[in-house]
Amino acid sequence: MHVERVRPAQDANVVAAGQVKALLGRLEEGEAVPLFVFDAGYDPVKLQRGLEGSPCQILVRLRSGRRFYGDPALCDPPAHVGRPRRHGPKMKCNDPSTWPEPSAEHACEDAGYATVRVRAWAELHPKVQNHEGRGSRGPLPIVVGTLVLVEVERLPRGESRRKPRVLWLWWHGPEGTTPDLDLIWRSYAGRFDLEHTFRFLKQSMGWTTPRVRHPEQAERWTWLVVAAFAQLRLARTCVEDLRLPWERRYEAGRLTPIRVYRAVSALLAHMGTPAKPPKPCGRSPGRPIGRLSGKAKRYPALKRSA
Repeated sequence: MHVERVRPAQDANVVAAGQVKALLGRLEEGEAVPLFVFDAGYDPVKLQRGLEGSPCQILVRLRSGRRFYGDPALCDPPAHVGRPRRHGPKMKCNDPSTWPEPSAEHACEDAGYATVRVRAWAELHPKVQNHEGRGSRGPLPIVVGTLVLVEVERLPRGESRRKPRVLWLWWHGPEGTTPDLDLIWRSYAGRFDLEHTFRFLKQSMGWTTPRVRHPEQAERWTWLVVAAFAQLRLARTCVEDLRLPWERRYEAGRLTPIRVYRAVSALLAHMGTPAKPPKPCGRSPGRPIGRLSGKAKRYPALKRSA
């Protein structure tokens, strides 16, 4: 839907929240509340605060060593007078003895994952360390959401040798909505298709092949690759499947991008191009004698904070 380069001085969570808000403005009213799925590289607290008040759901993957806290009213009252509690009972993701009773649970059978068990704990919050008001002596923000645990019996075909690991997710939606646990785990399982898209763009379409000097050239080339990928998607119903003997058969209109990539060259020859034919020219004079090209401009590398 949209591609944007994260510059060295920008925060990926702020950029992602801006992209989500821009997409929500283009959706028609009356549709179901959209669900946006993020990998573990995003901060759920920053995303949730950046999208506060937006009609959407977010689902973010978490590492298995995080800790969350419940409602402080569930703890015993303090024996002495002092500051009221801001954090309730502690829940460690890697310590099942600290897990309370889940607020919702779902179990189902799947062809690829066999038995799937999903549990959810509502009204939990993490302790926030990295925030905008850090150092101002102000109160730390409390961001409440739902913690989701996904457990599967086995992995799909091709990954059966690996032992399946538990999957921790963070969900938040508009006020008054409850998470659909069956939709949540299936949505995140579908997010892995994006990794195959990145691999296809790099290996087959040469996304990272050019060694350009300026960021503007990299952005222009990225947009060209994205436009070409969109053309491959639109051409799925217009090309024939050039299937290798050991590959599976697909229905018409459901070809993978690599299958369309094989056959689209014949289609482009019949469609033509709006560009004018190149004009012939003579021998270029080249760089004048004694003139140097100079050193290339250096740009700071994009480094993620700890």
